[in-house]
Amino acid sequence: MAALKRSSAQMVAEARARIEELDSESAIALHGAPDVVFVDLRDVRERQRMGYIPDSFHCPRGMLEFWVDPDSPYYKEVFGQTDKRFVFHCASGWRSALSVALLQDMGFEAAHLRDGFSGWHKAGGPMVPPVDPAP
Repeated sequence: MAALKRSSAQMVAEARARIEELDSESAIALHGAPDVVFVDLRDVRERQRMGYIPDSFHCPRGMLEFWVDPDSPYYKEVFGQTDKRFVFHCASGWRSALSVALLQDMGFEAAHLRDGFSGWHKAGGPMVPPVDPAP
């Protein structure tokens, strides 16, 4: 395979240099605030396997641009709340960093959880426990 022009790690580093990142402790302190929306970009199977942040809005990464764009037929009203602060997360912070940089390019301001859900869990953040897999 030919070398890539930019690696995924480089893209994440570039995104992180220009977006707002929150550490787990800061994000945990925001949880439950009426003006904050946590958005989970992970696949539904990740949420079932790992658990999730209570009251987080699930937006699969593949639908993000379409759900945020008011001109898209897939637009979700949750993203039209201009009085809310949005904090995006994935499992480790890579997908959410790229996502928030992309949203910033679209004109949608948001932050992301630097260490992802794994950091949130490790820091003792509240969570809905994993669903037991079917036997």
